[in-house]
Parts: sequence; C-alpha cells; structure tokens
Amino acid sequence: MHSDLGSPAAGEAVSSSSASAIASAHRIVVKVGSSLVTNEGRGLDRPAVAHWAAQIATLRQQGREVVLVSSGAIAEGMARLGWRKRPVVMHELQAAAAVGQMGLVQAYEAAFAQHGLHTAQILLTHEDLADRHRYLNARSTLFALLRLGVVPIVNENDTVVTDEIRFGDNDTLGALVTNLIEADALIILTDQRGLYGADPRKQPDAPFIAQGQAGDPVLEAMAGGAGSTVGTGGMLTKILAAKRAARSGAHTVIASGREQNVLTRLSQGESIGTELRAVLPVWSARKQWLADHLRLRGRVVLDAGAVRALTQEGKSLLSIGVVSVEGEFERGDVVACMDDAGRECARGLINYSAADTRRILREPSTRIAQILGSMTDPELMHRDNLVIVANPKA
Repeated sequence: MHSDLGSPAAGEAVSSSSASAIASAHRIVVKVGSSLVTNEGRGLDRPAVAHWAAQIATLRQQGREVVLVSSGAIAEGMARLGWRKRPVVMHELQAAAAVGQMGLVQAYEAAFAQHGLHTAQILLTHEDLADRHRYLNARSTLFALLRLGVVPIVNENDTVVTDEIRFGDNDTLGALVTNLIEADALIILTDQRGLYGADPRKQPDAPFIAQGQAGDPVLEAMAGGAGSTVGTGGMLTKILAAKRAARSGAHTVIASGREQNVLTRLSQGESIGTELRAVLPVWSARKQWLADHLRLRGRVVLDAGAVRALTQEGKSLLSIGVVSVEGEFERGDVVACMDDAGRECARGLINYSAADTRRILREPSTRIAQILGSMTDPELMHRDNLVIVANPKA
C-alpha cells in the first residue's frame, strides 16, 4: 500500500467544521481507486460498488449533481484474464482495459439501476482535453447528462491511450474533470484513512492531518509516491490533484472508501478523512484549460526581463525577451515559458511556429514583418492566452 504523508503544520488547522465545504457542495466529483473497485486486484467488488451507488443515489435525491471517476478497468481485466502481475507492454495493458471495461460498466449500470438511475460511460484521453473544441464538447456532454439526471462514469480511455498522451492516474483525471465542469468539491476515495504527518507504517504515532490547504508545498514535499501493485497513484498524486482542483475553487477530501456511508456523511457535514481547502486564486475556465495541459508542444526560454514582465507586471510575451527555443510547435500550440534556471513560469498559446520564433527571437516586434515577410501578431504570446504557473521571484 502507498504511504500516507502530510504536513504536521497542516494538522494544527483542524476544526469541527472541516467538512462544511463538502456539505454545501452542489456539484461533486467522486473518484474511486482501483484497489477499492477491484478488492485489491482480486476482481470487481460488487458489494462495494453497490454501496457507493446507493450513497450517490442519496446525494442525487438531495438535489446534488455527481460525476463518478472510476479506476479499475485494467485491474478487472487482469483478474478476468488470470494475470497476477500488471503488464508493462502497452498493447497488453490496452487489451486488459478493453476486457475489464466491460465488467466495470456492467457493475455500475446494474448497481445504479437498483435506484432508478441511468449511467453514462465517458472515456477520455489527454488529447480530448488538450484540444479546445473537444474539451468544450466533453464539457457540454457532461452538463447535458447532469441536467438529465444521469450519473456520468468517467475513466481514462486505456484501450487507445499511449504513454505520450495518458493522464497517468485517475487522481489527475478526477481533478481535470472537476475543473472541466467547475465542480464545488472533489472527493477522492482511497484505501487509506487520509494524510498523515509521516508514514504510519513506519511511525505508528504519526499525526493524522484532518485539514490543510490545497497547494501547500510542505504537503507535496512530504508526500510519498506510488506504492500499490494494482493502481498507479500514491498520496502525492492526490495532493497534486487537490492543488489542481483548487484552481477552479473546488475543495478536496481524501478519505477511505471503506468507511461506512462516507459520501452521505460528508454531505451531512461530518469530518471524515483529510480535507484540503481551496485557497488558491480561482482561474477562468480558459486559464484552467491552459494550465491543465499535461503535454506541452515545446518551450521558450526567457531572459530575466521577460520573466518579470509576465509574472509580476501582467504583460504579454514579446519576441525580444526570448533567448532560445526548444522543440517543434505550430501557431496555436500550448508552449511553456522557462526562466534561465529551467523553471516553468508560464504557459500559453504561441502565435508563431518554432521555426519562425527562432528567426525572430531577441528581435523587437517592429522587425517581425521585415524578418518573416508579414506579422500576424505583435506578441509572441498574448497575456489573455497565457497563465502564470510559478513566480520565480515569489
């Protein structure tokens, strides 16, 4: 099992109203991990699936909208195929996902049908969310399903995904879906109670973290990595997911999926697991889309003046501030802006291809037309089409 780590300082922020943000949430994303869905890889845990379906049905009766992000397709496929060890070859993983997805969807469909609820399967890849039109289509589809009273069940499309375009874990996918539909809360159900100030396997007296702040760097520094043989996510991915979800103002709870009636009790205001509050500035939907790109097309390295103009003065990126270009990209691609120490400070939609950018770097905007023969935009990256991801001077 993976480590449960957190910030001891965050534990000092515990309060009796730590779950009040979940209690007031209208739109909720619930993510369930592989080890829970498949009973630690032994096959679908149908009683557990039925238990979550009953709780979500109760939330729907309360007038809440719920999207379920469920892992488990590959693990269920492994169980059906009799594989004891997770394959590493991509086509075998895809085959396991294709087999397992059948059982996963059948189990959810049957469980929700017991409560008179329809379900819908939504399979996504990073390319679906990286492309602006497909992103908006996915958003519209999810909103339509919620209006119809359907419970969308989202998973990564492991049958076609490759290493280059995969989300990597469903904690990240849960956060992306949270941002996509601007949910009020993300509930990550795992096989652990929540976050601790140290690894409880090594330190039985490690303090439990009942409440903290999403994006707290202390939490990230102390979190452990993946340790499960079934899933791919550790506590670090959950902490980073909470940070990502906070960009749209969503609070995150990390709690045990084996806790009796965990979802309904959270909705009633009970403090269960670890709540990571959203205190980060809320970004517009467009800026969330830019920030949520997990695969960038290239990078431009900036001088100190350009970094300061972007991160402190809210200005656009001009070609004169670019020192070098890395990778190959086209106009309209999402590109990272790096400082001279190799740290990403911003990312956004580039107005010129990599080839053209190399020709105009270190040149003023007034010379772009002369060098390229024409000028489509005076800025290399307009401030409305970029988002600051870190401030090196902060």
